[in-house]
Amino acid sequence: MAVIPARPSLGAIVFEPIGIIHTPHRAQAGTPIQPAFAQGVGGSVSVFAPYVGALADLAGFERIWLLYHLDRAPAWKSKVVPYLDTVERGLFATRSPPRPNPIGMSAVRLLAVEGDELRIVDVDILDGTPLLDIKPYVPHFDAHPGARAGWFDESTSRAGIADGRFSGDPRRREPTE
Repeated sequence: MAVIPARPSLGAIVFEPIGIIHTPHRAQAGTPIQPAFAQGVGGSVSVFAPYVGALADLAGFERIWLLYHLDRAPAWKSKVVPYLDTVERGLFATRSPPRPNPIGMSAVRLLAVEGDELRIVDVDILDGTPLLDIKPYVPHFDAHPGARAGWFDESTSRAGIADGRFSGDPRRREPTE
């Protein structure tokens, strides 16, 4: 359970994991950086017993949002060089892991709901990551084709694999300008 101090008037914000995400990705370096770059990579989610009943009716959705704790992310910084760029950007204009509240989100394909297990594919998440929530992906709400994407619209990089710059991995590569 993570306890995160908040403004005194709000008190502490507490998140309790509802499950664990299982994937073939053991280290940040070499892991796909988004589900679009993880096509066909399978995994599963083990949902803890108190939450299994909440999986009812989920099987009818092709995609689901997984919200999870980036438990191995380094301390946050206000500016980072994101994976698909060589220029330092404001953190909130990126999806880089070192965040004030290290919460990740991925829209993965749901293959099956089998008791307390979800079989998923297109997984870009590290093995053993604590799951915070599951939400259905609804194209009517979640897809906005043609929306502007800031600096990313101008990026020519499409390298979809993490290079270790946010892991402290000794094999990490610094981006070149």
